[in-house]
Amino acid sequence: MLKRAEYRDALKIENYYKYVIDNTENMDKYGRWIYGQHPTDEMVEGYIINGSMYFAEEDGIITAAVAVTFFQDEDYHSVQWNVEAKDDEVAVIHILCINPKKQRCGLAKKIVNEIIDLAKIKRMKAVRLDALCCNTPAHRLYEDLGFINCGIQNWYASNTGFIDFYLYELVLE
Repeated sequence: MLKRAEYRDALKIENYYKYVIDNTENMDKYGRWIYGQHPTDEMVEGYIINGSMYFAEEDGIITAAVAVTFFQDEDYHSVQWNVEAKDDEVAVIHILCINPKKQRCGLAKKIVNEIIDLAKIKRMKAVRLDALCCNTPAHRLYEDLGFINCGIQNWYASNTGFIDFYLYELVLE
């Protein structure tokens, strides 16, 4: 279902994120994404160039997009994780985005399960991510899939200012 984005997909994916932000109920309450602040064209293009951007389509229409890196950044070093892992032994989910017409039908679970399978193939020790503390739909999704909340970090984001994030982990070993 997921396919790796190529640079020729950049504009289509950027427009998709804009569409989802503009058409997702309660975006201002849960995700708080503002295109151009988070995510940005540069962010999407950077993920594409690094081979980390994936998307799913149905009848030529994007139904989901997500970035998956097979390394973690220094921001994740201060968290008390359940498994000890080097930076390149962790898959990290970023900017998961489901088309509003496909929300609440199990697509997000399918996408995350595909990411988990991909991480297992690449012999990662864990899948990790962060989600805004106010994003309760995301919390339910990840917890239903077996992710464990490993703590809270107060980070700066250009679309929110300083805000608390929950840090989730699914151990793969």
